[in-house]
Amino acid sequence: MRHLWAGGSSRLGRNIALELVHATEAAAIAAEPWIGGGDKNAADAAAVDALRAYLSTVDIAGRIVIGEGEKDAAPMLYNGELVGTGQGPRVDIAVDPIDGTSLAAAGLPNALCVIAVSGRDTMLDASATFYMDKIVTDGAGYGVVNLDKSPADNIRALAEAKRKPVGQLQVAVLDRPRHGSLIKEIRASGAITLLIPDGDVAAGINAARDDSPIDMAIGVGGSPEGILTACAVKALGGYMQVRLHPFDAEYAEPADSASRIWEADDLVRGTNALFIATGLTDGDLLRGVQRNGNTIRTESLILSSATGTMRRLQSDHFTERYPA
Repeated sequence: MRHLWAGGSSRLGRNIALELVHATEAAAIAAEPWIGGGDKNAADAAAVDALRAYLSTVDIAGRIVIGEGEKDAAPMLYNGELVGTGQGPRVDIAVDPIDGTSLAAAGLPNALCVIAVSGRDTMLDASATFYMDKIVTDGAGYGVVNLDKSPADNIRALAEAKRKPVGQLQVAVLDRPRHGSLIKEIRASGAITLLIPDGDVAAGINAARDDSPIDMAIGVGGSPEGILTACAVKALGGYMQVRLHPFDAEYAEPADSASRIWEADDLVRGTNALFIATGLTDGDLLRGVQRNGNTIRTESLILSSATGTMRRLQSDHFTERYPA
């Protein structure tokens, strides 16, 4: 991961990436006993505690820009909190200890433990606006899709750009009451509608991948998830647009003051960003935590926008030596 940090060595970049993987692995392993237990707050608290504890040991001067935030009244990993040893590169950090807490509590697929890092003062602080209207595609969406177009027009334009029938285009959207009209329009266009109960980071990443069956992710979702997704999209060479949504997510349209369209490079500036995720439950993107006797197996994803690489890491943790 050469030149990952301004003024830093390639070795330092690689080491930080691996340290961050350990942090998301710790969060997933800590939350795993709560999978299917129906208590999303307990699962989230376990992941937060583990992620925060591990981050305190990493040689970075980190600042949480996107954290648990005001929305969750979080005592740890809150927006503005300083993390790390204070030694090493100065970085902005976005975290979602569990993207898909409801999925984890219900034992459903696609719950992830996520962290993203970029240089200091490069991440948009969207903490005052909890929601974003988003559209994510792979690289075929450049100059093709636009939030100022109707969903149907975007679907037809993307299908043409990808040279596939509209009826084969798969569009992921959060299954929320606010998306009732959007879902009807997607279906009326003839595209395949994939309703996801939670966890729009995984949906956005899959939409940005060339090898994924998902062609587009669209709709109003969380701003923290939007910043995290932007880091991944930059590494994958995908395309993303968002519009800040200043009111409660159930409002169908943003206010005029939030009419600006932001792209991934506006949300996270520069080329030096890392996105790290560890699977908590099995999903399209990653396998979840697996316990086999005295072994805990995790699968993680490392995306680097500096090198444009995607790496998968499978790790076996031996329980007799793994920290409590």
